Parts: sequence; structure tokens; C-alpha cells
Amino acid sequence: MNLMSEAMFDNLSDRLNIIFKKLKGHGKLTEKNIEEGLREVRMALLEADVHYKVVKQFIADIKQRALGQEVMASLTPGQQVIKIVNEELTKVMGSRHEDLNISGAAPVSIMLVGLQGSGKTTTAGKLAVLLRKKGRKPYLVPADVYRPAAIDQLKKLGEQLAVPVFPSNPEMDPVQICQTARAFAQKDGCDTLLLDTAGRLHIDEELMAELCRIRDEVKPSDILLVADAMTGQDAVNIAGSFDKMLNIGGIVLTKMDGDARGGAAISIKSITNKPIKFIGVGEKLGDLEPFHPDRMSSRILGMGDVLTMIEKAQSIVDQKKAAELEKKLKKNQFTLEDFRDQMIQIRKMGSLNDIISMIPGMGKIKQLKNLKADEKELVKIEAVINSMTSLERRQYTIINGSRRKRIAKGSGTSVQDVNRLLKNYTQVLKMLKKINKGGMRGIKQGMLPF
Repeated sequence: MNLMSEAMFDNLSDRLNIIFKKLKGHGKLTEKNIEEGLREVRMALLEADVHYKVVKQFIADIKQRALGQEVMASLTPGQQVIKIVNEELTKVMGSRHEDLNISGAAPVSIMLVGLQGSGKTTTAGKLAVLLRKKGRKPYLVPADVYRPAAIDQLKKLGEQLAVPVFPSNPEMDPVQICQTARAFAQKDGCDTLLLDTAGRLHIDEELMAELCRIRDEVKPSDILLVADAMTGQDAVNIAGSFDKMLNIGGIVLTKMDGDARGGAAISIKSITNKPIKFIGVGEKLGDLEPFHPDRMSSRILGMGDVLTMIEKAQSIVDQKKAAELEKKLKKNQFTLEDFRDQMIQIRKMGSLNDIISMIPGMGKIKQLKNLKADEKELVKIEAVINSMTSLERRQYTIINGSRRKRIAKGSGTSVQDVNRLLKNYTQVLKMLKKINKGGMRGIKQGMLPF
């Protein structure tokens, strides 16, 4: 799964880290240097496209706490200010994760609304994946009859996911589609309808009235606004307009893997009083993350996000294979096939840059800051190992010069690539022997520390 790119908050994170470094440089904080620091924090947030009202209240709250005994009497005042900023930033974004409201008699309905191009249809597919992981049985409902491509797109997503889709067509009435779909879902043994409603280029009274009719007739358990994070403050204004008409239950911010400044994610809860429930972090159907304000705050401030990284690792690990791998490791029987399987698991977790960004302190290391990990290298490793015979994978020492040439040719790589892989693999073997001497504490959840 592709996790949120640091690009969205890169500039803000850099600015805040410089400010915090200055504050920590003072042995004792005064009202003057606290105010100077907060002035710089204010500018950094405004430049990140955070709503000015949110920034004003945010700075006022931090100032009140920072000038109190909590900081002034502390032995580490700079650290205390960072702690306060972290807590207040978390509070601004909603304090805690709020999940889908799927209460009520099955099948319940979740209504997706938003402007055209915000990613509603793809989000419907992503939510189907997420619901299925929770043990629910989703049912996709294409209710956008004004854009036939949306109906076709959702039907294709349904086929891809093996999730049933209501057989809508452009001649049908959207309200009738949503009403009839409930009976179809019951017949198919589904418990959660995902209603993909019509988008609009801008707030349109006629289409808004249609959404209100769907809401009134279907009575969805949750209404999610799908908003494009790349639109910045427009996303905040759009959320306010939809909420006024429909009383939305929450927001899905899409395209959080883009290079926007991130202000919408920080502002939207304070302005609308509606939570961000999920964020879209890539184009794949597994690229939908629950939004945790505390974890997002930690990532913005360069503190990492270990909990999300652990959850990602746990979600992709086969516990049976993990147990088998642990036995092999204890006996120093880690083969090239095991090496390949670990590479595949790392790829499933997301891009290497995103994994690095979730490790506390890594984002502050200059050498890693501009590192662009080549994802193609992992693909190349897999190809090279796949070109080996099963015996070669188990006994790498038999791979001589002629075998290396054959493997390189079969994998579409060079002999140098094969040599590099074997060198890396032998280094891993040496590392594992050291770990075994000190016990297995370094190996968790069947994932290796490389």
C-alpha cells in the first residue's frame, strides 16, 4: 500500500523543525523568544494554506499554554513547547479517529457526495476493500446517471474486486436506483450499500436537491464528502456548503499523496466541525487510510508514525509464513526465496520513502531528506531471484559465472545486477547471524529490519 507522501507537508515540516531547533537552543525561554517563535509558526501555517481563522486560534491557544508554568518552570522548555504544539495540532485536526457510522438494520447505506473529479467512484471501491477487511459485505451502487463513464467505472471496479454492483443505466432515476438497490443487496446477502452519487463542477441547486431527496428516501447511516486535498482552502469551503445542505457525517480527503501544501487537512475540522474520516494516499484500491489526527500531527512535526507502520506490517504479514520464517532464521536457513518474499512484503507496505518517513527522526536526517528510493530496484531483485532455479535459490554458493550470465539474461538485467543482489544477500546473512547470537528480539511480526 502506498502511504501518504511527505511532499504534502514537506515545507511545513522543514519550517517547523527550524523554528523548534531555535527554541531548543535557548537554555531558558522568555516571553520574547516564545512570541518570536510563535510568529514564525504562524507564518509557516499560513504559507501551508491553513485557514487564517484556524491559525489565529491555534497560536492563541499555544501562547496561553507556553507562557504558563507548564513551560516556564520546565527544565526542558523547548521540548515542552514542541509537546504543546503537537497536542494543539492534534486537537485542531480532531483529537481522535472517527470511523464510519454503520449502525442500524442491515443493509445500511453510506452515501458518497462531492464535486466532479474529487475521486468519489474510486473512493467507493476503496471503501469496499476496507469494509471487506472489517468482515462486512459491501454492495456498490452507481447513482451518477449523468456521467455514463461513472457507471461503467464502478461496474469494472466491482468486477475487479468481486463485489456485486447494482445494474444501473443512464435512463434510471437516481433516487429510484438507491431505493431499489437495497432489495438487491439483501438478495445478494450484502450488509453495506455504497452509493456513488452524481458529481458537479460547482455547487448546483438542482443536483443538490437530488442529493437531499436521496438522503431523505434512503436515510443513509453516514454521508461522506469526498474532497480533493489538492484544492486547498476550496476543499474547506466546499465541505461547508455540502454540510449546510446535507449535514454530512465526515470527509474523505483524496490525493493526499500529491504535493499540495496540506492546509485543508489541518483546517477542515475546525471550520466545518466535521471529522476527516479517511485519506486517499494513492491510486491503488488499497490506498485508503483511516485518518488519525495524533499520528498526522506527529508526521507533520517530523516525529514519525510508528503505529501506522506497525499496522501496515501486520496487515500484510501471513502469520503462518511468519512462524515458518522465524524457525528458519533461528537455524540460519534464510534462503534467497525468503529474501524475495521479504522484498515483496516491503513493497506491499508502500514506497520506501514513505516507510522511512514513518520512522521517528528519519525525516530530520539530511542524507535521507532528498533521498528518492528507486522502487524499480525491488522489482529488479524479484526478477533476478525468479530467474534462478529452485536449487540456486536454496544454495546460492553454486551460482558461478555462467549461471550469473544465464540469470541476468533470463531476468532482463545485467551480471552486475546479479552480483549486487548476491552481495546484499550475503550481508543480510551476516547480520542475521549476529542477531541470532543476541537472540531473536530484533525480529518482529515476520518482517526483517532491512
